[in-house]
Amino acid sequence: MAIMSRRISLVFIILLLTGCAVYATQKMDQMYGLPSLENREQAVTADEQAFFNGEVKPILDRRCVSCHACYDSPCQLKLTSKAGIERGLSKDLVYDGTRLLASSPTRLYMDGHSLEEWRQKGFNPVLNERAQSPSGNLNGSVLFRALTLKREQGGETQDVLGDEYDFSLSREQQCPSIEEYSEFEKTHPHWGMPYGLPALTTDEHKTITRWLVNGGMIPSAAPLSNELTEQVSVWEARFNRDDLKHRLVSRYIYEHIYLYSLYLDDSDARFRMVRSKTPPGEPVKIIATRRPYDDPQVARVYYRLIPELETKVQKNHIPLSLTEARYAKWMSYLYTPEYKVDSLPSYDYEVATNPFKAFGVIPSYGRYRFLLEHAQNTIMAFIKGPVCRGQVAVNVINEQFWVYFMNPDVDYRNQMSIFLNGQAQHLDMPAELSSNALPISSWISYSEKQKDYLSAKARLIEKATEKGLSVDTSLIWDGDHVNQNAALTVFRHFDNATVVKGLVGETPKTAWVIDYPLLERIHYLLVAGFDVYGNVGHQLVTRLYMDFLRMEGEMNFLLFLPKDERNRLRQYWYRQANQTIKDYIFDDFINVDVPTNISYGTGSHKLELMEKLKKRLKPVLNRRFELTNLALNTDAITSLHKLALVRGNGVRFLPEVSVVLITDELGKPKDVMSVIHNRAHFNISSLLDEEDSLAPEEDTVTIVKGVLGDYPNVFMKVSQNDIVKWSEKITTMEAKRDYVELLNQYGVRRTSSEFWQVSDTIAELNEQARPIESGILDYNRLENR
Repeated sequence: MAIMSRRISLVFIILLLTGCAVYATQKMDQMYGLPSLENREQAVTADEQAFFNGEVKPILDRRCVSCHACYDSPCQLKLTSKAGIERGLSKDLVYDGTRLLASSPTRLYMDGHSLEEWRQKGFNPVLNERAQSPSGNLNGSVLFRALTLKREQGGETQDVLGDEYDFSLSREQQCPSIEEYSEFEKTHPHWGMPYGLPALTTDEHKTITRWLVNGGMIPSAAPLSNELTEQVSVWEARFNRDDLKHRLVSRYIYEHIYLYSLYLDDSDARFRMVRSKTPPGEPVKIIATRRPYDDPQVARVYYRLIPELETKVQKNHIPLSLTEARYAKWMSYLYTPEYKVDSLPSYDYEVATNPFKAFGVIPSYGRYRFLLEHAQNTIMAFIKGPVCRGQVAVNVINEQFWVYFMNPDVDYRNQMSIFLNGQAQHLDMPAELSSNALPISSWISYSEKQKDYLSAKARLIEKATEKGLSVDTSLIWDGDHVNQNAALTVFRHFDNATVVKGLVGETPKTAWVIDYPLLERIHYLLVAGFDVYGNVGHQLVTRLYMDFLRMEGEMNFLLFLPKDERNRLRQYWYRQANQTIKDYIFDDFINVDVPTNISYGTGSHKLELMEKLKKRLKPVLNRRFELTNLALNTDAITSLHKLALVRGNGVRFLPEVSVVLITDELGKPKDVMSVIHNRAHFNISSLLDEEDSLAPEEDTVTIVKGVLGDYPNVFMKVSQNDIVKWSEKITTMEAKRDYVELLNQYGVRRTSSEFWQVSDTIAELNEQARPIESGILDYNRLENR
């Protein structure tokens, strides 16, 4: 009876809300006319263009884009460009870890090219689409109503916001249309925009109001200059030559850099490579497929460069400069070698999802060299691509680890192409199952394939050592003495991650050595082959397969240690792991039974190895993040170094990423640093119960100059004279309340009246330090403590 009563109540509520929405729609229709896209089809005057670009856009960028950009934008509302603003919002989720069937993609500029298409896909406007009048333009705009609702709340009277706010990433989204907004204002009076952050200033609000009252006109992007147009033509001609060899090479390049922001020489303009139905010289007609290797359904694919029209956001910005020198290297690696292309690979899934089948004719040495040239980007794409959102995507990696690469010039390189072509069937990846996969049966199948491959690889290395291959530091790529991509550090921040050049921080627990097959599979598994719109099975099997790749990278590193040390370290890295995982890791068939040729002089073999590798890579180590680069005195630097050596204790209570603004004695900005909380684990092998594998007594922090991480959890502001005291306060924290006291003294909470001032200052310092790599930070993970 109680169940029936609840069902009746639910039906009543639905009918009530539906009735309210119908009534609200009728009322708005009577007051402002019927909605029509034609109401917004007005020419933008020169004054309106200057006003938007000079005054409105900077406010949207600084105050709105921090939450409304990329796939994880609430309600899919992207305020990064004209197309995103006019498209509006949707109630459908992009990230949904429960859906049983893949959903239809809704990628801006890809899956819809007109407002009519987006309205048909269920997107509702945030700008007025009824008759244009001052009152209609304001009352008919969700954007204006949301900003006004925030101002009506008044300033916050408490440091920590109450339960009326929900800051969890998985919170239920409301996404009200303009017809539903009056009811939304009653049920969620605290949910004005910016959500859970200080309101716009009076001047900022007046500027946005002035823009909206006049119709919220947004100018189209300015046409490319003649110089840029000519450069685009040059590059498009290169990528679209007619011979089969060039077409194969262009396909390989595209499938690896399609997410990158491409810079042409010294210009600030950004471009993206797309597949088009039309050749250079004609308007681009994008081929919109789920994955970059899906069947284009055309006889000939053309690779075109289109301008990036969205505001630069750091969390998905992967910059790469297209220069003459880079192109010459690409051709020397991929095109110049002697090989013949009789036909192009098909787009059938069993071929297209496996780069060792699709591109097997291109010598593996050249493919590896191509990837190494921008190895940070190759790894970064798995972090900044669509897979980056969510714990299930990145809980497959440790909190901090160093990455090295196998030397492409090792003696057995001439055998690698033959070996990989023979092993291609064992290197299939989950993407071949499309976006709807069944995880358990898939895991078993790929586990066996991976084991067969590793067993064959072990035999290859053993035979190579019998013929004189020496297992020593010469097997590690040294960046050819100039390339800083040779040494990378990866940080995981619970549900997102960062990769930077250099060996950053104290010596980590684990490290990877990546060879060509591993690097290629990381890309095709987590970037090219990952579908953010896929079902739960696809997402889980992708994560499970990444376990294999992590273990393989770790095993490659262990190869350089004494044989008896390898198992001891494996046991330590996988403490308390499931027995099935241990059985896989310690299987004799996948372990390489060759001794190391490195002479060790201490009992700390891992530390000694890392020091040897650091010495080998010294000419190419990026030192941008070192503490000694901070504008601080010796005592302050020393205190930070001491803090970085702490294990457990007070660092356990810090959030994932703290960005600290350092000021001088007068309170003026002087520098910025980041504190990264590295949460220790007994093992990284559990998909669902990560909490049980945490080892907080072993937690550490990495402290660096500058902004590291794209999703800050908290801002702090510390005078240069207080750095020592601030460091000691963190070290001596014993409970969560001590962290609250730290924030009371140094924190710039989301409720602080100076939040936006500090935010703007950090953004300016970040851009000054990294003009190409930097972008707007994401505030969806700001804590409320």
